[in-house]
Amino acid sequence: MANKQRVLIVDDDASISELISIYLTKECYETKIVHDGESAVAEYKSYSPDLILLDLMLPGIDGYEVCRTIRKESAVPIIMLSAKVETFDKVLGLELGADDYIIKPFDAKELIARVKAVLRRSKPAAEPTVAKSDDIISYPDLVINIKNYSVTYKGERLEMAPKELELLNFLASSPNQVFTREQLLDQIWGYEYIGDTRTVDVHIKRIREKLADSDYWALSTVWGIGYKFEKK
Repeated sequence: MANKQRVLIVDDDASISELISIYLTKECYETKIVHDGESAVAEYKSYSPDLILLDLMLPGIDGYEVCRTIRKESAVPIIMLSAKVETFDKVLGLELGADDYIIKPFDAKELIARVKAVLRRSKPAAEPTVAKSDDIISYPDLVINIKNYSVTYKGERLEMAPKELELLNFLASSPNQVFTREQLLDQIWGYEYIGDTRTVDVHIKRIREKLADSDYWALSTVWGIGYKFEKK
């Protein structure tokens, strides 16, 4: 029998965290609960979760700082939980590396659906397989392998979150073709994601922070429309 996927629940509200744990346990996930930021960072290292549900308002180190700290060394999927509904808060969370953002109070079915969707997108990174040639996109200084979810830039392996890699792969697979933000949101996040088109902008920004344009290619903005992977 396959090992259960582990979810680290970080929330200072004991009743909410216990309720989330019950929901996930019924869906055959293994869970662990912590109530503050320092414990979240420590348990992430020792527990090795497959996904982290991270509340933003925590005693000590807040959720934003926890996310920032973990992202320096890992692409483990993170879903932020917050009562903050402002677009600024959502964008900030995504910019720091969160894979999704759920507003409290939330429906149990939606929470489970989001967890499954994020884990499904990240699964290839945990279970790499031998890549076929069709699964590899190669440009000078850049190799994207969607089969084992790896990106090699100038000979070095990059740490890249699943949705960042999927977005880069999708654009690079159709060089010089312009895609609107709505098209990219639909292709990469699909019907399961409830968000706005600024999510695409945030992920493009994060990709650009890791990849500088080459003499042979560039991740280009087409003002007023969207983005393209430009082959020079």
